[in-house]
Amino acid sequence: MTDGGSKTADHLRAALDGPWAAVREEARLQLADDRFTGDPYLDYKAARARVLDQMKVIAGMGLAERGFRRENGGTSEPGAAVTGLEMLAYADLSLWVKAGVQWGLFGGAVENLGTERHRDHITRLLSLDLLGCFAMTESGHGSDVANLETTATYDPATQEFVIHTPTPSARKDYIGGAAEHARMAAVFAQLITDGENRGVHCLLVPIRDEHGADLPGVTTYDDGLKGGLPGVDNGRIVFDQVRIPRENLLNRYADVAPDGTYTSEIENPSRRFFTTLGTLVRGRVSVGGAAAAGARVALSIAVRYAEKRRQFADPDSGEETVLMDYRSHQRRLLPLVAKSWALAFAQNDLVRRMHLVQTGQDLDPSAQRALEKRAAGLKVAQTRHATRAIQECREACGGAGYLTENRLVTLKADTDVFTTFEGDNVVLTQLVAKELLTSYSDEVRDLDALGWVRFAATMAGDVVRKRSGVRQMIQTLSDRNGESIDEADLSRRSVQLKLFADREDYLVRTAAHRLRARAKETGPFEAFNNAQDHILTAGTAHIDRLVLEAFIDGIADIEDPEARALAEDVCDLYVYSLLEEHTAWFIMHRFMSVERAKAVRRGMNELVDRLRPNALTMIEALGVPEGMLRAAMLEDASVFERA
Repeated sequence: MTDGGSKTADHLRAALDGPWAAVREEARLQLADDRFTGDPYLDYKAARARVLDQMKVIAGMGLAERGFRRENGGTSEPGAAVTGLEMLAYADLSLWVKAGVQWGLFGGAVENLGTERHRDHITRLLSLDLLGCFAMTESGHGSDVANLETTATYDPATQEFVIHTPTPSARKDYIGGAAEHARMAAVFAQLITDGENRGVHCLLVPIRDEHGADLPGVTTYDDGLKGGLPGVDNGRIVFDQVRIPRENLLNRYADVAPDGTYTSEIENPSRRFFTTLGTLVRGRVSVGGAAAAGARVALSIAVRYAEKRRQFADPDSGEETVLMDYRSHQRRLLPLVAKSWALAFAQNDLVRRMHLVQTGQDLDPSAQRALEKRAAGLKVAQTRHATRAIQECREACGGAGYLTENRLVTLKADTDVFTTFEGDNVVLTQLVAKELLTSYSDEVRDLDALGWVRFAATMAGDVVRKRSGVRQMIQTLSDRNGESIDEADLSRRSVQLKLFADREDYLVRTAAHRLRARAKETGPFEAFNNAQDHILTAGTAHIDRLVLEAFIDGIADIEDPEARALAEDVCDLYVYSLLEEHTAWFIMHRFMSVERAKAVRRGMNELVDRLRPNALTMIEALGVPEGMLRAAMLEDASVFERA
């Protein structure tokens, strides 16, 4: 790291850097180059050109090759690829998005959905000889991918697919690369052959010639100015009976013979659709990681600023007080730093799981589905955290935080859309909860209505915990501490885990009961719609519990005593801040007394007091080099000195 840091910070950074720590350290050195710094003063046309030039430099670093299989010219290191590209977020999020579209979304679609006949495309896209885009979203359908309107109709007479936009709402929209740079699109469309709709498939469709002009039948539009990410050329694409060769169908999971015969090894259309989308999970993993990286940058700036900026004199000493010495400032920033730690450990765990699945080291049939659920949940947590943390950092830095030269408003603008792309956060939370409810229903499917009522009213069941491993973790920690859960010491990990798990259990149980009871009266859709708030809360509780587990696992291997003690306190702060946030729920549902709620509040104050002297160490552990922060208010410390 360029800013050195204490030995304690070094130990903590090593833990937070995770399995691909060497990749992170290499990227810190590579990306310190001024060529990768964003320039907020450029207009969007110049910003796009700059990012494309930066992409060409990145292409020579070997970062992209890690994400592709050896037979396709890569090195088969998906974990290293996600980690390395995540580091681009420290420099410029426009660059991260542009790289993600080219090598993650477009390249990922070609490699994971294509076959050997598409190998040449991978060679070309790796070197940027072929610039591409990922054309899934339509103006009328974003999250509802199954009901996209664009069609790909096979014509056996010419052995071509005809790509067509049948309605205005079927235009491909918000597509990164579509406005200017992309020459080819990975287009998701309803595949029609022999007069039958076979569902959504992906096809490679050339959209521009070598001079950048739209090809016949293709019309592209520029989405124009956006709330952020000026270096990304988002645009719209309309297809008017565009013909492409039969071989342009990405045919890993389904193919069309020259005579139009459709074949697939996955007979069930629904399973085929979800298998197709599941192979693209790396994009969702990456979005969450980049959002969390943006939050780390903002917190690194805000805490360092709070250590320098003074405001209001201490009546006893006459000296102005450093912002970070105010409890209100500690409370607004330090819990967010703790959450960044928690999410960093959770991301490391997620990337490790993804790497094992995508390299064939984890062949458990349920591993892919579990990965998708975890990726969806963590993407929600990370992007919501980024939105909240960056805004808090902006406010905590006052007027200086509003100046573009100090990066916070740029980070806020650039990460705002992360809550939307790769899955709207509300929809993804709902997806997580549906998975929980599906698993849960297997346990109670044969119970009558009375049985459901009794089951839902039982507080001590272990349906969620049996599947997650949290039950074993609670028991192990209880045994280690020699205390029973009933003693309820909030500083005990076993008690903390049990509170999180009990909340999740209760919400899933009661949501299931509510759905079952309502469905008999109104039908499934109305029942689900009526319980949607409950379902979303259950999904959020599940995500919170997964992140806590990852935090506990992440600090378990820290050997240095001082570093371990500090990490334990930071973990406590993460737990107490969430308990405080949900105090009303815990009291209403009798998981927590009013006295215990007061103890949580006192515990928060004690923890921020204890952690105050280590605020900079906590920030240094997050691993954003001070030289990459590039906030003007940090570079000229003399402005805060008093004569």
